Amino acid sequence: QVQLVESGGGLVQPGGSLRLSCAASGFTFSIYAMGWYRQAPGKQRELVADITSFGSTNYADSVKGRFTISRDNARNTVYLQMNSLKPEDTAVYYCNAKYRAFGYWGQGTQVTVSS
Repeated sequence: QVQLVESGGGLVQPGGSLRLSCAASGFTFSIYAMGWYRQAPGKQRELVADITSFGSTNYADSVKGRFTISRDNARNTVYLQMNSLKPEDTAVYYCNAKYRAFGYWGQGTQVTVSS
């Protein structure tokens, strides 16, 4: 069955870095656009970054220049490198896979930025 398993979240101080990973299985990863979303308490889920099957990337204005999304089709994995983290980046981060009418979500991983 389809699985998206996120890892790499945790507690980090402001200015620190984290690398999130999302391991995919059960579908043809290489043809899917992949994305990272986040949801902070009391707020709507929002797009952080996404990457097409061809490798084109898109970022929310709030993370441009700090976050980098990448994918490894040989490993069926998408990554989110997060640098210069801020307290406002605190949220549950979700991995998303999308292709035409098909879409899947991971279970989420908590990222907390606090001193």
